[in-house]
Amino acid sequence: MLFFIDTANLPEIREAKAFGLIDGVTTNPTLFSKEISKEKGDWRDIAADVCREVDGPVSLEVVGLTAEEMIAEARDLVRFGSNVVVKIPMIPEGIKAVSALTALGIETNVTLVFSPLQALLAAKAGATYVSPFVGRLDGLAQDGMHLVQQILTIYANYGYATKVLVASVRHPRHVLDAAIMGAHAVTVPFAVLKSFAHHPLTDSGLEAFLKDWQKVIGTP
Repeated sequence: MLFFIDTANLPEIREAKAFGLIDGVTTNPTLFSKEISKEKGDWRDIAADVCREVDGPVSLEVVGLTAEEMIAEARDLVRFGSNVVVKIPMIPEGIKAVSALTALGIETNVTLVFSPLQALLAAKAGATYVSPFVGRLDGLAQDGMHLVQQILTIYANYGYATKVLVASVRHPRHVLDAAIMGAHAVTVPFAVLKSFAHHPLTDSGLEAFLKDWQKVIGTP
């Protein structure tokens, strides 16, 4: 499974890289707005830095609402680096844009996916990734992970190459379920990523081992 980090924050990306766990980055306008408010910088400078920092795919999102606007933005975004994947919203104009960008050889990530039929349209249009938002569905008392399973089944049925990138991840269980189902990738906030390594029994076990070792070496 590929691990993407969902952030536009360079220190977080660098720390995650130090663990050797990060295969790519996903961003969105909200994440950029947070960094701009902190740094008072330009989003283009941040995007360029992120693309240079990461070897794997970096999703950068368009904000236009027509296919023509999205295609023009995509052509601009890919100039940040050969690793740019253009995020396109799941709307009818977005599907038109994905079809056109696929024909141009530009990789895409269809975002804001909340139904299996939306994911099917994205795959038929040639999307590189499709991003089901599981946490937002859970927040409406729906089963986000059931959506992931439906998408994986449909893609397997017809041999679609589109990768399922599980998004809107709220907790480690989302990642565990996605891994069991065979999702290709997850994108997670840094805090969720760090939590994977923690378990209370690990902490208590290590504490016990260290106390016992003090007895071995005779240190009070």
